[in-house]
Parts: sequence; structure tokens; C-alpha cells
Amino acid sequence: MKKTLLLFSLCASMFSYKAAAQEPYTLNLFNQAVYYGMYEGTVDEPLPEGAIRHSNSSYGKKLTAEQIASFGNTLTMTVTLNPLCDNYDRIGKVNLVLVPAGATSYAYNDTNITRMEIGRFITPFMDMNVTDPNAVPYVYNVDNLTQIFHDATINTEYDFWVELEVYGYQGGPGQGGAAVEIPGCAGRNDVYMGSLDFTSTTNPDLVLGENHFVPLISNYELKKYAYPTNTDVEGETTKTVTFTLDEAVPNAKFYLITSNHGSNSGGEEYVRRWHYVYLDGVQVSSYRPGGVSCVPYSVYNTQPNCIYLLCNGTSAPRPDTNSAWSWNNWCPGDKIPIREIALGDLEAGEHSFKIDVPAATFTDDQGYFPMSVYFQGYTEVNLSTKQLDVVNFSIAPNPVTDVATITTTAGQEVKSVAVINTLGQTVWTGTSDKVDLSSLQSGIYVVNVAFTNNQTATKKVVKN
Repeated sequence: MKKTLLLFSLCASMFSYKAAAQEPYTLNLFNQAVYYGMYEGTVDEPLPEGAIRHSNSSYGKKLTAEQIASFGNTLTMTVTLNPLCDNYDRIGKVNLVLVPAGATSYAYNDTNITRMEIGRFITPFMDMNVTDPNAVPYVYNVDNLTQIFHDATINTEYDFWVELEVYGYQGGPGQGGAAVEIPGCAGRNDVYMGSLDFTSTTNPDLVLGENHFVPLISNYELKKYAYPTNTDVEGETTKTVTFTLDEAVPNAKFYLITSNHGSNSGGEEYVRRWHYVYLDGVQVSSYRPGGVSCVPYSVYNTQPNCIYLLCNGTSAPRPDTNSAWSWNNWCPGDKIPIREIALGDLEAGEHSFKIDVPAATFTDDQGYFPMSVYFQGYTEVNLSTKQLDVVNFSIAPNPVTDVATITTTAGQEVKSVAVINTLGQTVWTGTSDKVDLSSLQSGIYVVNVAFTNNQTATKKVVKN
């Protein structure tokens, strides 16, 4: 089963943004939002300010134009959990949702939205009565998302919403869980507090080119026992998605998130399997999740459990060796990797993504591989490490308030000029040696000059 998806081509267009900002900008989107039992009816409790509730486990909140404009070209995302009355390890996630512009809300399964997962984490075994530590952080580098946030075309058609999802269940009499194992949790259904922060800066040496983005699939349950809904081939664990590029895309990548989920016995949760990823039928990546020591995250697991303890009658801690953790797919208290799979430069036309886990067995039809993947490509040049000037020229005055003049050596005449901001957006063009920056915001820009001898050269200029 194949699916052709909509391509968002993020053209280099001007968008209002604080190009000169050097100080970090921090946005606290959710501040200790309270989450409730995942198996119970949706609660009617107070909402985080400005948020909507999709379920006990999911809140969504729209990014304002001012917040988006304050993002530079680097971005760090941090999720912080504080324990309440859940003490098991579960999947949590952060989603970016494109919602038709102007909507004040949306349904979780609305067909008019486009969702992509941008972060996944595993909750630890935590006792809310233990105060040191009483929080677990998950930190992600998501610089590539700034290209999407700063695209004027998408901002015209869509609003950006961010969902923070935290799953938990308190248990109860006869079920175990925090309700009977954690003092103070009996009769409660609040399971976690979750916070989400974005921190951004501007790297003036980083020049990003035209960006292309294709959302492929989000939160798909890959498993071979549910053909054709959850696999392409009956009896195999595989999924193929086709997409079309309207033009050639440089420096293309798949951004892939996968992990294992299921029961302890036969559900693939604690079985390491090789995953194979293909572009247009050619293998481009292979990996086995986990297999490394989880000991660095044991500090967050303040409730005794048989992942971090040997549970062999001694309750000794599992040692910090790879062999002691050779069975694991992930660590409670750690994030799931966002795998960046480099594809090189791709030609225009139809392409396909395929993932295959051929050894997966799913005994008794239990378990699945939750999977999300999107495609993105753009050029990236760091002027501090790469010399682009191939023609001797100068530009003055620099810094400049209004108009700067390009001066070249003999025989080198200016053919065209493009001024590019730190997001890779072309904000001014000309065909003479005069560069008019009077209409631009203060900041650092790149002046790209093409000469009549077919050579090009680049210099930085500061606009006062």
C-alpha cells in the first residue's frame, strides 16, 4: 500500500524576524501542565493558559506570530516532567501541527490538519514523594524546524500548534500502580506535570538556503499482524510512502523516530531488531535501537523497578556495561533518538521512503513499532568555516545605514546582486554595484555577487 503526500516547498521569501538578535530567546509554552489517567474519561479540570485539551494525555497550544518571529536559526526544545501518581515507563511525545490559519481550535483527528512528531521520550519510574530529583529533562536540538517556522508561505496558509503528550495511569486496588504503591496517590488520577520550553539564538554565520519539507507519516503503528492497516505486506513488518518533488532538493534528509512498544512477553518491547530504511528501493540506513547502558538515567527512576535493578533476590543495581543492557531498546528517563538519515541531493520527481523490520515476530499479536518520519532538505553554509570569496571585491561602508558600494578589481563587472538574511531568505536583489539596504531591519546579511565573467563572490555586511 502506497500513499502520495502533499509537498510543502518552503521558498526563500521574506518573513519578519529578529535577524540581529544574539541573546537567547526562551519560550515557555507549557508550565507544569497537569496530565490525568490515560484510560479514564476526559476530565473537566482547569486548562493551561491558552491551551486546548484533546484528552487526558494531550494538550495543544498555538504559537503566536510574535513568538515565531523571535526564533532565530538555532532551536533547542526541552521537555520537563514532574511526577504525580504514575510510576511506570510510558511513551510521551511532542507534535508540531499545521492547522488552517485563523482556527481557534481543532479536533485531534481533523483531516484538515497536518501533524508531525518532533520529539519522543520514555517516562521514568518516579515516586512523587522523592524530592531529589523530582524532575526529569529531555533536551532536543531541532535547528531544522526554524526553516519551517520562518516560511512566509506556510504562515499565510497555516498556524503552528504544538502538542505535548504525556501518558500515565494511576492503577488501583487489584491492579497495582501508583494508587497502591505510592503514599498519597490513593483515589487520585493526576499522573504527571509536563513543561515545554523552546530556546533560540541567531548564528550570524549560518546561511540557510531554500527549504523543502514533506510530512510523510506520524505516529503510525507498524506491525505485521494488521494488514493492510499497519503494514504494506501481509505477514511482514514494512511500510512504504511515496512523495513527489516539484524541483531538485539539495542536502535532503529523512527525520525518523521509532521505538518499540508492547507487552513484556512476546510483544517486541524488549527484543532488539534490525531496522532497514530505503530511498527509492536502495538501502540508506540500518540500525538496532538501544543496546547501550541506561545507568546514566537511573537517577530519575526513584521508584524501584526491574529495569534498573537486577531483581534476582538481591535488588542490586544493573551494572554500567553494554552487555548488561544488550536486551534494551530504550531507557526510562531518556529521549528516543531523532534519526537524521542523509540522502544527498535528490532530483525532481517521484520518490519513496520504505522501512522494514523483517525479524519482528509479535507473539500472540502483541506490540508495535510507533513510527514518525518527515522529509526535509536545504543548503547550509557556515561562513566562519568556509571561504566563499573567489573574486577580489570589497563593499563599503560596512556597517552600512542605507546604500553600500561594491568595488571590484579591473575587468570584473557586476552582473547581479542578492542580499540574503541569516535564514537563507533573499530580501533584496539588484543589477549594479549599488546595494540598497535602507528598507531592511538591522542585522547581519550576506551579499552574494555574480560577475560578468561567471564567477561569484560573497561577503558579510552589517546593517545599522
